[in-house]
Amino acid sequence: MIIDTHVHIGRILNFNMKKKDVLYSMKKYGIDHCIVSDVRATEFDHSQRPLPNFLQRSQLECIKGAVDFARENPGRISAALWLRPYHETVTDDLCRYIEENRQYIKALKFHPFHSCVPFDGEKMQPFFELARTFSLPVVSHTGGSDNASCVRVYNAAKSNPDISFVMVHMGLGTDNNEAIYLIGRLPNLYGDTSWVPMESTIRFMEKNGDDRIMFGSDSPIDGKDTYWYNSYGQPSMYRKYFGELRRLIPRSSYDKLMYKNAVRLFGIDNK
Repeated sequence: MIIDTHVHIGRILNFNMKKKDVLYSMKKYGIDHCIVSDVRATEFDHSQRPLPNFLQRSQLECIKGAVDFARENPGRISAALWLRPYHETVTDDLCRYIEENRQYIKALKFHPFHSCVPFDGEKMQPFFELARTFSLPVVSHTGGSDNASCVRVYNAAKSNPDISFVMVHMGLGTDNNEAIYLIGRLPNLYGDTSWVPMESTIRFMEKNGDDRIMFGSDSPIDGKDTYWYNSYGQPSMYRKYFGELRRLIPRSSYDKLMYKNAVRLFGIDNK
């Protein structure tokens, strides 16, 4: 079994990630389940400038997009709710929607780079309380700005030991060593493998064990064949996760990475 804990739908900026491409890639590459968030919740562009009003979408509109996709594909798709802490906060309508659709929702998702909000800052506190109320893990992009630093995710996890946090990318564009060190210090802090070289994942397991890292890809960010090719048409790093890695680590560790840890953390039914 393979669970991809980091998948997207939606069109914004230079991203155009289609539901049909997610389903295509799942079938072609043997992905059994995906946790999906809607990129239309992006608040700032790649240069950290606020998106114009005509591109801004409400939290509820974006989370409904992910939940509807999950509802259309029971047992195969779950939703991570990409929220917008710069422009919005927790509301009664948001709480009511989560309560009514909890069966489809597996996590709260944040992108501090594209929200320009420090992850351990005051604006995040109502959202952490929301995660606590509904017993939901919190997943956050790391990399590219101070707001999205690994240290800020570590700080949030340390201050909220009863909530599970996932350090997505484990420091995008770095050697991942800082993330590996920080995750090793807290039992409620996890990593995912999206844009993380296989070698870093092996190093993570050597230092921190195999219980707190999960497969993720950002698919279909490079198109419907993201699992096999990058945006330049070159072999994707994920090929190694499907092939070579199986021979380099114990089968029990491989199974934890590819699905068992996600089943446990997100409460996914793997029957």
